[in-house]
Amino acid sequence: MFFNVFYVHLCIAMTSIYAFILALHSTWRWIVLIILIVSLLRFAYQKKKRLPFTPTDNFLKKAVIIAFYMQALMGIILYILSPITQYFLTHFKTAVHLRQIRFFGMEHSSMMILAAIFLLIGSLKSKNADTDDRRFKILLIWFGLALLIVLSSIPWEFSPLTSRPSFRSF
Repeated sequence: MFFNVFYVHLCIAMTSIYAFILALHSTWRWIVLIILIVSLLRFAYQKKKRLPFTPTDNFLKKAVIIAFYMQALMGIILYILSPITQYFLTHFKTAVHLRQIRFFGMEHSSMMILAAIFLLIGSLKSKNADTDDRRFKILLIWFGLALLIVLSSIPWEFSPLTSRPSFRSF
């Protein structure tokens, strides 16, 4: 009896945590996108004008990484708690043929991991660049590829494949 009551309370708590993290993850994506786009615009401007790599540029580079990895951490928690991914993992042979289930169970997470790797590669390679021009070029390429992957893997509200709201309430 005690374990049944405990289990029910645990399930209720997990549902509340899931809803909160889902809303936070949905909201935080906008912060990640803004920081990533602003950094790319700044890097392109600095490169075009042949300006030096400044502490502001380094801060933006680190801000992108931190914001994205915080988003990834929330995504990992959601992956563990999500009923969609639980269904995907327990009914893989059936779920892999269901577009929305497959998107959240495999495609979204795989592509975001790839974007995280690209951001990390760009950040690390830029540290070893011998000139500021080369540093900006490396950041533009790797961060730009990451942005393209992210934009293609977000479940946009207007997407006919996996539509989700642009903003969720807490």
